[in-house]
Amino acid sequence: MRPLPATFAERDATVVAPALLNKLLRVHGTVARITEVEAYTADDPASHSFRGRTPRNAAMFGHPGHWYVYLIYGVHHCVNLVTGAEGDGQAVLIRSVVIDGIDPRRTCGPGRVCKVLGIDRALDGAVAELFDDGTPAPTEPLVSPRVGISKAVGWPRRWCVDG
Repeated sequence: MRPLPATFAERDATVVAPALLNKLLRVHGTVARITEVEAYTADDPASHSFRGRTPRNAAMFGHPGHWYVYLIYGVHHCVNLVTGAEGDGQAVLIRSVVIDGIDPRRTCGPGRVCKVLGIDRALDGAVAELFDDGTPAPTEPLVSPRVGISKAVGWPRRWCVDG
């Protein structure tokens, strides 16, 4: 495994998102392969950054390559990789991962990802540990509209590994 370069996340969320497929993240010592993502940018009405910077979304406007973690419905944490330039308000939501030895049904969905990996707001703004083990991103990932949102529903900003 080799660390991804710092410049990896310094691109638009819509470019970084599909490139994250099959990359590895490490949290609390656990390594997971990223299999589904969604992109959010400041011009996106479904994005937390759409109305500007707030205490809740401040990490989203921070350094690319850091985590933005938020609580949804007061119950589930969601983890995002901050992308673009500092101040842009972009991020990629990690929707699904695969972890060796864990049933993939336990790690599909952003809340489940965070639960299994032990991610909470304590990681908000922390440097993301991302790696490449040589497994390429799919050349033609599945692309679909995002789920669980009510605005910009039809925007094709969700990518996943086939199968």
